[in-house]
Amino acid sequence: MNARAAGARYEDIALAHLERCGLALITRNFSCRHGELDLVMRDRDTIVFVEVRYRRGGRRAAAFGDGVDSISAAKRMKLVRAAEVFLSAHPRLAHHACRFDVLAIAGDAAVPSLDWRQNAFETC
Repeated sequence: MNARAAGARYEDIALAHLERCGLALITRNFSCRHGELDLVMRDRDTIVFVEVRYRRGGRRAAAFGDGVDSISAAKRMKLVRAAEVFLSAHPRLAHHACRFDVLAIAGDAAVPSLDWRQNAFETC
């Protein structure tokens, strides 16, 4: 399986989990010159930008931290800028509160371990 197909598979797992938790999908894989937003969802009146991270597991992955730890300051800035572009392209959503979540997936796709961090980082 290539990297793009694997990424889509783990995004599908993340999406299914978030929908079971009551979030509604707005769009997925929104791309702009600043980067890509994996999932854009609605949690009641809040727009949620979800970064999906996968780590296979094992000692080597543990040395680099979990999926949440892998989001650098530069990556956070790209996500914020991409979210700004998304909101400017969808002005009817721009008045809603927003947050950035990370859903880290570890292990095998058949039995994944999910770590959903709501409001994983601040934009200020």
